[in-house]
Amino acid sequence: MTLLCLDCGNTRLKWGLNQNGRWLERGILPLTGIRLLPEALSALPHPGRMIACNVAGGQAGEAIEAVAEALGVPLSWAVSRAEQCGVMNSYDTPSCLGADRWAALIGARNLHRGACLVVNAGTATTIDVLDAGGVFRGGLILPGIDLMRAALAGNTAQLPLADGLFSALPRNTADAIVSGSLQATAGAIERMYEQLGGRAGALCLLSGGAAENLAPLLDIPLLCIDNLVLEGLVRLAGEQA
Repeated sequence: MTLLCLDCGNTRLKWGLNQNGRWLERGILPLTGIRLLPEALSALPHPGRMIACNVAGGQAGEAIEAVAEALGVPLSWAVSRAEQCGVMNSYDTPSCLGADRWAALIGARNLHRGACLVVNAGTATTIDVLDAGGVFRGGLILPGIDLMRAALAGNTAQLPLADGLFSALPRNTADAIVSGSLQATAGAIERMYEQLGGRAGALCLLSGGAAENLAPLLDIPLLCIDNLVLEGLVRLAGEQA
């Protein structure tokens, strides 16, 4: 069975076509282009099922449902639960955990059976602790790197929307803003990794658009994954089947 997985985030739709655990193709569309997905898939094997998670609101959800109808395939939604696929959810109200964070945790558990820090660095950055028993202990939500830059540009009189480069000791404003955003995020990740208490085999699983820029700054055991949410959706679909 060919499975179409959709990760609808705050600014983009990430999609992947998976067949028997292997990715045939993956891609990214702007939220305004969700309804164009059937065209992007036209040269690929037709999916037999769709699974999606959506944190972008009702309009995006309606567009995804229209895609399922256009393709003529059943659609299932990923939602956070108290327990699923070997992961236990200790959020105060389990159903209030973002579906993308839940899918990423399940993807991480499927890839690594030890304790891990699950980081998704996109429009927002989420940093979640998953222990060796598969229990989600809690986590952080930070503004993403670009949101930090935009906040400085929008809320200060003289700081620009910086397009600088990382430097350990920046000597111009653009580099200082970009480097500060990256260092702040890297520091939060490393502080949260300390929650794992040096457990043997502990690992940080890093995903998202800013992963490439963050990875060189992290002095912790690290594995970069192209899209943890899509990995989790495959696992969720397998359990549903």
